[in-house]
Amino acid sequence: MIMNLNKTNLLLSFLILFISVNLFARNDSLRTKIEKIISAAKGNVGVAIIFQEDNDTLTFNGAKKFPMQSVYKFPLALAVLHQVDVGNLSLDKEIFLKKKDLAPDTWSPLREKYPLANVKITLDELISATVGQSDNNGCDLLFRLVGGPKKVNKFIHAIGINEIDIATTEAAMHKSWEAQYFNWCSPEAMAKLLLKFYQGEIVSKASTKYLYEIMIKSGAGSDKIKSLLPKGTIVAHKSGLSGSNDKGIIAASNDVGIITLPNGNHAVIAVFVSDAAADEQTCAKVIADVAKAVWDAKKK
Repeated sequence: MIMNLNKTNLLLSFLILFISVNLFARNDSLRTKIEKIISAAKGNVGVAIIFQEDNDTLTFNGAKKFPMQSVYKFPLALAVLHQVDVGNLSLDKEIFLKKKDLAPDTWSPLREKYPLANVKITLDELISATVGQSDNNGCDLLFRLVGGPKKVNKFIHAIGINEIDIATTEAAMHKSWEAQYFNWCSPEAMAKLLLKFYQGEIVSKASTKYLYEIMIKSGAGSDKIKSLLPKGTIVAHKSGLSGSNDKGIIAASNDVGIITLPNGNHAVIAVFVSDAAADEQTCAKVIADVAKAVWDAKKK
């Protein structure tokens, strides 16, 4: 009996060793590919990848601070949905859109839909526009509803994600190029936030499903994580983009999300490109290529 147990333990040890060596080799190959990909941005690139079911991670500049741009609309939505969960807000709550709420010099599908303003819309429509279409006016309206960026920041820190700072609004970022750097996170922190969200640890089951579906349907940033993956791949994501300054430098081109892999497992991915000399198309392709490399590494 003791001999049989020893044989079983030996076989298990060999199996664990085989799996560990296999994962190491696969991740080493993936790391090499990603190192080559990110050099094309000609700037700072941060990557954090968590393979949920494998409990495996891979990072580049994972602890470095990167400007979030519109990626910060994801944690904002979490803070808003927490208020829905505790009964302070409801998705059918009506918000009156005033003309002054719809700034003319910013990206805003809401403004295009309601050019005259002076109309009531639901919180549901406001969240969908802000996250799904990356509406900047919608973003600042949501901030007002929950008490401003500092309140959102406090909420995110309270759930254990500290390497993030949500400090200012879209309106402020449009007045100053430097203001966007006040809203920062580390790639590792954003990946952890995505994972906690997907695992249902932040908001209710209903709110998790609601936001996840908005992020799947999002058309913003379709040239990034989703771009090179097979048609029909489920990707829940939130992108961000700064545009370039007069020197042609892009402060932020980002995309973060959750990819459902062919075997049904999930890869959480956060890619941040900052202070890049490459153009927008190249920065977007860097993000797309990283996502494709992750997909290829795990498709078997």
